[in-house]
Amino acid sequence: MGSKYRELESIMAGLSPSHQQSVIDYASFLSSQDQTEVAVCEPLEPELIERPDQESVVAAIKRLKKTYYMLDTDSLLNQASALMGQHILHGREACRVIDDLEVLFKASYEEYCQ
Repeated sequence: MGSKYRELESIMAGLSPSHQQSVIDYASFLSSQDQTEVAVCEPLEPELIERPDQESVVAAIKRLKKTYYMLDTDSLLNQASALMGQHILHGREACRVIDDLEVLFKASYEEYCQ
């Protein structure tokens, strides 16, 4: 961020006092807009979908994507794929993998709420 301050300082030095004040006024306006947006934003609630007794890992991922629709699932894809690989390649029980997927999605949701 230091280079941005130096750049801004250099630009401000070349401006007249009235233009400097215009830059300050505009920056103040932008700052107030950011604070308004943050105050209004409320985390979306998950759509609770009950876990069926018999569920495949693929079906669980689809269910969790629907449950936590507000999450960027691209960021979860690597971890979910690794868990899927444990099931397919290493024979880990589906129910254990699904338990881990639920923990993964819930943790990601809690991070989203922060």
